[in-house]
Amino acid sequence: MNHKEGDPEELKKKFWKALADSPFLFLQLDGDPETAVPMSPQLDKDANSTIWFFTHKNSSFAKLGQATATFQGKGHDMYCRFHGQLSVEESRERFEQFWNNFIEAWYDGGKDDPNLLFLRMDLGHAEIWDGDFGLLTTAKMALGKTVHDDKNVRESHTEASL
Repeated sequence: MNHKEGDPEELKKKFWKALADSPFLFLQLDGDPETAVPMSPQLDKDANSTIWFFTHKNSSFAKLGQATATFQGKGHDMYCRFHGQLSVEESRERFEQFWNNFIEAWYDGGKDDPNLLFLRMDLGHAEIWDGDFGLLTTAKMALGKTVHDDKNVRESHTEASL
């Protein structure tokens, strides 16, 4: 894991927790901002740098390929943009792992809906902004004081490979 500041394992742990606590992210195919829509990622805490999505075969994501996701953690304490490769997930075991009533509500034919497409996103590079500046930095911002030289602000942006 490449990083500019901080403990890479702590960063990775914080990223996965924030993503698990945030039920939606924006996903778009690279090079086509018109495809950006909210999606519900399916997470497996034991998976290595992979998330899954259920979508329709007629969605833009059926084109597969490079994609970018963005999300904001609950409480606005983390912002993240990460890149990855979308492909069709063939594992029926993985499909069954994530299938639930909330997903079924989107597909008239249930698990056998002919328009259902199950995707995996193998994650790559990420940029993470930590929005937890602390009380002193927040107070300085509220008063219009300079904060760009504060350590908390300088270290709040990190690049990593997930």
